[in-house]
Amino acid sequence: MQDLNYMRRTPNESLCLEYIMNNQNLSRADLSALTGLTKATISVIVKKLIEDHLVIETGIGESSNVGGRKPIILQYNGKAGLSISIDVGYNYVNALLTYLDGEEVQFIQKKPITLNEATIKKYFSEIFSTFQQALPKTNYGVIGVVIAVHGPVYDGEIIFTPHYDLDQIPFRKIAEELSNYPVYLENEANLSALGEYMYTADSSSLISINMHSGIGAGIVQDGVLQVGSHGFAGEIGHQIVVINGEKCRCGNHGCLEMYAANKVCFEKFAKIKSMDYVNAIILREYYQNNDADALAVTQENVNYLSVGINNIIAHYDPEIIVLNSSLYREIPEMIQQLKTILQNRFSNKVSVRNSLLNEKATLLGGLVLNLQHFLDIKQLKLPQLDIKKASTT
Repeated sequence: MQDLNYMRRTPNESLCLEYIMNNQNLSRADLSALTGLTKATISVIVKKLIEDHLVIETGIGESSNVGGRKPIILQYNGKAGLSISIDVGYNYVNALLTYLDGEEVQFIQKKPITLNEATIKKYFSEIFSTFQQALPKTNYGVIGVVIAVHGPVYDGEIIFTPHYDLDQIPFRKIAEELSNYPVYLENEANLSALGEYMYTADSSSLISINMHSGIGAGIVQDGVLQVGSHGFAGEIGHQIVVINGEKCRCGNHGCLEMYAANKVCFEKFAKIKSMDYVNAIILREYYQNNDADALAVTQENVNYLSVGINNIIAHYDPEIIVLNSSLYREIPEMIQQLKTILQNRFSNKVSVRNSLLNEKATLLGGLVLNLQHFLDIKQLKLPQLDIKKASTT
């Protein structure tokens, strides 16, 4: 594993870099005013950040009203290194290689697939090999690999994966054996929330709800993930919505994700129509043709999900709730139905919308986590990413 400890910065260096990353067109004088540090201190810090290839001088700004020398504008150097993110779902593996500003270098998607330890080794090997061939030359190379799993993670370890038997697969060990990079493990909904927070939301608090085989939520406050005392914060799919309802693998009965997960909706519609397979695109076609069964199963999904969202609003009072679900992306009318139900004193001021990053939200959240480790900065927002391009899969 490559050693990046030599890149550790002083608190003041991290503070200045954070301001430069989160704002555009800052000068040294602006940094001094924002941080309260003297101009001499700022000059020393900026010189160090430039030498470290993390900051570049991009041009000349406008002088003040009283005249004087025009300021030199500082900018974060998002091309100084690279990041790898891998999202392991119940029937897919997605991987993304980006620069440190989020610009995509290469995207890999394998779906549908069967997952076990042998196939994980196979897919990871293919991913690292393919990315290695595509690596552009940068100052720092790959700063880290983030692996997203669909289950709660605490202190870098999987607690359990409710909807696939991958609890015992040593993801980090496999990745470390195949690469020479730092490897981090995190819940996919948490990473999705980091990605949305960094690139799409002008807010201090955001919750991203991811719906696949289960339902999980990532909770971000001022750039920091809220994971709870045992790693279970955001496991909204395991709130009970039906007393003595269907048994869930978590041990409870009547959990939300047993009634509102995408997979549940697809399987229910497939059973009604005697079909072998249904996904969001297939269900959308029936919905748009006003098929009564499609309208019924989607409305049932909205009804159950509204209970879960109402509960999470009452608990966390976020500014924005983002839905990351192929079902709600393909049938955006369901968002409006959801908003119609969510009309109470708690939810009236909360924005509820679809993801702007789609399937890449989790992968871009992996970049955020890599940056947080590499730069020792928690509060990150990079508005320069081309959102439309990033969301294309």
